[in-house]
Amino acid sequence: MSSSDRFRLREFAVTSLTKYYEGLEQVIRTDRMPHIFCPGCGLGIILKGLAEAILKSGIPINRHVGVSGIGCTGRLPGYLRIDAYHVTHGRAVAFAVGLKLANPELEVTVVGGDGDIVTIGGNHFIHAARRNHDINVIIVNNFIYGMTGGQYGATTPTGSYTTTSPYGHVEYPFNIPLLAYASGATFIARWTPIHYAQMVDAFLQMFEHKGFAVVEIIAPCVLYGERNRFPSYTDMVKYFRDRCVIDHEADLRKIGISLDPKEPLVIGNFYKVRRKTYEELYKELIERVSKEGAKE
Repeated sequence: MSSSDRFRLREFAVTSLTKYYEGLEQVIRTDRMPHIFCPGCGLGIILKGLAEAILKSGIPINRHVGVSGIGCTGRLPGYLRIDAYHVTHGRAVAFAVGLKLANPELEVTVVGGDGDIVTIGGNHFIHAARRNHDINVIIVNNFIYGMTGGQYGATTPTGSYTTTSPYGHVEYPFNIPLLAYASGATFIARWTPIHYAQMVDAFLQMFEHKGFAVVEIIAPCVLYGERNRFPSYTDMVKYFRDRCVIDHEADLRKIGISLDPKEPLVIGNFYKVRRKTYEELYKELIERVSKEGAKE
């Protein structure tokens, strides 16, 4: 491709994406288009959905903070007109907890891939959930390490072909909603970019919720698809369309992801409970100790 052809292609991408994000310029940095996401990737749709939810949340934009680590998903907050922190691999949740403790008035949202949050950052994830920190965690699960070459991770379905499992993956994947529930998360949902309206609604509920909120987004990845019988983006869309079943009352023990075409891909807003957050309990502790100290 000649340099002039590349220039025309880039201009077309800028025009198309600017049109796609029209009406969201208050939140999306259209001046940074085109974004880096591959054609057929779900991240561009997730970016739009998150921006729409931020606008609808009623929370001032200057109170929203994004935190991300390494990987394709880690680049997403950089396209939003909010303060965003791009931190080391696997440490986004830990960094977000620090932000929330330093300024509890912030609406702190972690946006990361499955590899960043529950593989490399798994220990931070489970302990932040256990303590019920009042932060949001969006996990974009595309079954693979996309940016680093297509290696398998902790959510790669058994039997998948990747660069590090060329003869088929033999490990069992994490069931993220079940992991979140067992760890102590107080809001848990799972959607796909194909279910756009429901995804935006889940983001809104996430913002409204007090406590550790987890929204898993099962997203298409062309790098994963080309090795696993999904040669085009439309094949993956059909896969999601045909297999997804909405069940808000699902038994979380039974919603793991399988490559078996007979097994449904269960999505929905699964769990929501109000429990005192770490920040609330810590504030109560400080007030109680201060009063006791004053009496002495």
